[in-house]
Amino acid sequence: MAQLLYIFIPMLAAVLLPFLYKYIKSIHTGWFVLAVPATLVAIYITYIGAVARGEVFTATMNWIPSLAINFTSYLDGLSLLFSLLITGIGSLVVLYSIFYLDKEKEQLHNFYIYLLLFMSAMLGVVQSDHLISLYFFWELTSISSFLLIGYWFTRDGSRFGALKSMMITVGGGLFMLGGFILLSIMGDTYSIRELIAQAPELVNHEYFTWALVLVLLGAFTKSAQFPFYIWLPDAMEAPTPVSAYLHSATMVKAGIYLVARLTPIFAMSEIWVWLVSGIGLLTLFWGSFFAVKQTDLKGILAFSTVSQLGLIMSLLGASAVAFHVTNAEDTIFKFAAYAAIFHLINHATFKGSLFMIAGIVDHETGTRDIRKLGGLMSVMPLSFTVAAIGSFSMAGLPPFNGFLSKEMFLTAMLALKDFELFNFDTWGILFPVVAWIASVFTFVYSFYFVFYTFVKKREAQLPTNVHEAPIGMLISPIILATFVVTIFFIPNVIGDLFVKPAVIAIQPFLYSSPGEVKIAVTAWHGFNTELFMTIGVVMFGLLLFMTVKRWQKLYALQPEFLSLNRAYDGMMLGLDVGANRFSKLYMTNSMRSYLIYMFSAISVIVIGTLLFKGAFTMSFEGTAPIRAYELILLVVLVTGVITTLIAKSRLTAIIGLGSVGYTVALFFVIFNAPDLALTQLVIETISVALFLLAFYHLPPLTKVNERMRFQVNRAVVSIAVGAMVTILALSAQSQKVFPSISKYYEETVATLAGGGNIVNVILVDYRGFDTLFEIAVLGIAGMGIFAMIKLRLTKKENINENK
Repeated sequence: MAQLLYIFIPMLAAVLLPFLYKYIKSIHTGWFVLAVPATLVAIYITYIGAVARGEVFTATMNWIPSLAINFTSYLDGLSLLFSLLITGIGSLVVLYSIFYLDKEKEQLHNFYIYLLLFMSAMLGVVQSDHLISLYFFWELTSISSFLLIGYWFTRDGSRFGALKSMMITVGGGLFMLGGFILLSIMGDTYSIRELIAQAPELVNHEYFTWALVLVLLGAFTKSAQFPFYIWLPDAMEAPTPVSAYLHSATMVKAGIYLVARLTPIFAMSEIWVWLVSGIGLLTLFWGSFFAVKQTDLKGILAFSTVSQLGLIMSLLGASAVAFHVTNAEDTIFKFAAYAAIFHLINHATFKGSLFMIAGIVDHETGTRDIRKLGGLMSVMPLSFTVAAIGSFSMAGLPPFNGFLSKEMFLTAMLALKDFELFNFDTWGILFPVVAWIASVFTFVYSFYFVFYTFVKKREAQLPTNVHEAPIGMLISPIILATFVVTIFFIPNVIGDLFVKPAVIAIQPFLYSSPGEVKIAVTAWHGFNTELFMTIGVVMFGLLLFMTVKRWQKLYALQPEFLSLNRAYDGMMLGLDVGANRFSKLYMTNSMRSYLIYMFSAISVIVIGTLLFKGAFTMSFEGTAPIRAYELILLVVLVTGVITTLIAKSRLTAIIGLGSVGYTVALFFVIFNAPDLALTQLVIETISVALFLLAFYHLPPLTKVNERMRFQVNRAVVSIAVGAMVTILALSAQSQKVFPSISKYYEETVATLAGGGNIVNVILVDYRGFDTLFEIAVLGIAGMGIFAMIKLRLTKKENINENK
């Protein structure tokens, strides 16, 4: 159970944080928050050895037992790796934020509450074995990221970016929920592990393709795949610690995690292979190409993140091919899963450090516009060193970890070229070609980021007091940069501890233990195709980088109206305008119109359901006979209603309405309900008296000229409501599934409740809570009336005093 509680520790800390913040303001709040992810890192590190041996840890806590919904923590190689990234990068981000965010100027309690809430949500996503609890945490990441992105809510860009990210990711999450429901119907379970065990049978189910597409929509929106990537650049309006955390190691990786986790279920489908690998490769190219267009440092990193996420996604698609081949290529496609996880780790290290450096540059110079920057290498040497390490790793150069995973990526794409299934033998050549072109642009934007910020001659005047960032702000990016270099020299240590156990989760049908994953990573593979492709990337990348100012003008040729952002803006504007126009059709400020809409809808729904479902029946068996005086009272009742409607004076209408109420009281007397009759008589007397007092002060009633069709509409609605109530009453009387509870009341009112008046006992004992709440409502209404009267009297007294 403790394993499951680890997920909620950050959430609990978020609840307690406001109380801590209120009483301890002399110390930066981040120092207290830092203990939470640091403690969790220490806890999860203790699982590394056991998980590396192939052990799995589970814990379950009931949530909604009646619906078989629970919280189940499933800690295997894949979820442990993500948990370490979430808490490890989270610790470094919190440490960085302590020096980045000023405790005197920022609302730190809000920032850290949102951050801790997001951390819990991400831990829940990667450790959930239950589909519904996974969805719960998935949407919690969307809500908490919305709050983080919009942290500076006074800025238009922050609010717009936060709303955009939530609209797209929550929309995708709803599609994903539909896929989860279909999966649960197909496998008769919500457990991911049980669904994976049934995977060979599920592939032939009629809902399989629908579930696959819906799940991928959720994953693609969250991991910023084409065409849903447009929310990620706008999310850069968030504070840099948020960008470094959400958009390098956590939130955008949630979609990657989902695809990796569900690959064993869907990998047997050719649609999965094509969509995951194809969309991933398209995203890689699109993001890398448009990264060079950006002039904002975080904008460059945002598009670079899009491209890197596409790279990982394409590798996961290639890894699914291993489920379809049995020849020598099998090892290559198993290799793709290893490459995907390995690059995921590498990306978290170099991208996290680069985001932090972008924040440092902004913090020290007051701008992130790359056109105004340059020459910072001499005044910010440590920042330049970290930026160079991160950028060169992102470009795929040795001796940095990005080089190793980039080579593995090229190997997997080359293998797809020769894959003779699902038409890959025809179109497979596009994969290595597009991968190589995208790698060239990756090289360009990596060099563009570091050289135009730190090396090139400055074109604009920056503040004269620009200096290196405080050492506290540099600790986190330096640690990440150290990992970038270290992993290059010990890749197989990382592979044995983290990558191989994660690969088992992605390809459980191909391996039974991490020891069976016979993959070793080396920096030198001899003179092969991948090496020559890398040499070509460097040569063409350098050429494009040195001439970037000349061909960068090509981006201006793209018509602005053809952009995906413009399409999104147009859609949102159209929805806003359309909603306003539609609202004006029924928002007439007339209570009469609103009642007509509501009663019409209720009548159509209820009567339609009864008729189309064949639920309406009419039986008078067991009913009492209708007596003559009851018919007379009915005639009086109807006459009173009609008189009220057609009366030409208010006095006549009030008398007619009163006759209706008193006649209903007589029916209560006939049906042996004297208490109801007395209540009705009192209420009716008071109502008539109040009406007479109020209407006395109104002007004489005049005939209102109204079009006949409106009167007909009201008549139709009135008749429909009456028919609905009558049909419901008859159907309820004719279809009693259970015997009336009145018999139970008769038998127990004296023996169990100790009362003599059955009505009083029902109200006080059997329905005691109902009566208590009614009394509470009346009490609250009475206090409200008293307050208004008191306020009015006080206001009059003040006016008199002023006079």
